[in-house]
Amino acid sequence: MAGVRLERGQRRAVALVIVVTQLVVAVVTGVVISVAYGKLDKNFITGDPIDHKTKKHHHIGGDPLDILVMGSDSRAGAGNDIDGQTDIGERSDTTILVHVSADRKTVYGVSLPRDAMVRRPDCEGPDGETVPGAELDMFNAAYSLAGATCTVAQVEELTGIYIDHYVTLDFNGFKDMVEAVHGVTVCIPEAVDDSAHGITFEAGTQELDGQQALDYVRERSSTPNADIGRMKRQQAFMASMINKVVSAGTLTRPSRVYNFLKAATGSIVTDPGLSSLSGLVHLAWEFRRTDLDNISFITVPFEEYPPDPNRLQWSASAKGLWKVILEDQPLPKKYREEAISADKPPGTPAGSGAASGSDPGTTSGAPASPPTTPDATPSGGEQESDANGLCA
Repeated sequence: MAGVRLERGQRRAVALVIVVTQLVVAVVTGVVISVAYGKLDKNFITGDPIDHKTKKHHHIGGDPLDILVMGSDSRAGAGNDIDGQTDIGERSDTTILVHVSADRKTVYGVSLPRDAMVRRPDCEGPDGETVPGAELDMFNAAYSLAGATCTVAQVEELTGIYIDHYVTLDFNGFKDMVEAVHGVTVCIPEAVDDSAHGITFEAGTQELDGQQALDYVRERSSTPNADIGRMKRQQAFMASMINKVVSAGTLTRPSRVYNFLKAATGSIVTDPGLSSLSGLVHLAWEFRRTDLDNISFITVPFEEYPPDPNRLQWSASAKGLWKVILEDQPLPKKYREEAISADKPPGTPAGSGAASGSDPGTTSGAPASPPTTPDATPSGGEQESDANGLCA
């Protein structure tokens, strides 16, 4: 009642009620969240265990983590029939070796081109029969022929690096994860008109929703560097998405965290060691000391494959990169020259995730932000960025 003064005892009683109410709300919220998150464990799809081809190198003071992340282009399942190709089987056009330092302060992802010619080991196929290896085959043939564990075996044999875990993600899950964080900011140097695949973008910095984001990371016809350009854009997108999740406070909003995890757990396949919410939460907790400027993406050193200009091969300096990872060392300068950082994704201001994106009350289906056209005309080193579909 307005204008009524409360005695000291009454004031204490009111304060006590407020505190108790807050505690009750906190407890109820905690129970609801626990029950809701518990349901997510049922979403997990457990893949086959890893048949390791190398031994783990142990380090004094703790061990690093190496995780192989693969993007599946399977059109099977609700929402994955994006281009009418439901009968092409399952391939992995995106493979990234993620190295997490032993102190968990540094993370770098190494993209492995799908068109690189490599040696493939014998693998056990989905039907339990052995799929014979090959002295030379395209990198992504391993996934097509025998699945994710064959790709893991291939990477272990080629690099000598022990893969602790693997994760595969399909189209639908990717879109839902983008929607869960209310869009991701990218910068496109020139307008894209890929009418053959129904993909168009205006030039400039803009925020993409789930479907637009999928189009962005799939498109490869508009840039001179084709597959390599697509791979670079995927790196830039992941850097920007990480920036958005951390800088925009997503991790402090239970509903967004739940939606993000729901999208992820329903669309990923992991090795048995990661196939539970507690496994993922434990892994996420490992990254609590990692700053954005210590998360970066690079590409394995490569060159043209002499017998076929449409194929690639890893260059000699790739061996040096594997040694760096095996010894859990920071990336030397020669590997960092074209690195994409999560602290400042290409063409966007540092911390763009905090400044961009929808208001907390905006629905994930809101239109993408209008593009802001880049000011500079690419020249010199910027021309290479432009050829990869990135802003300098």
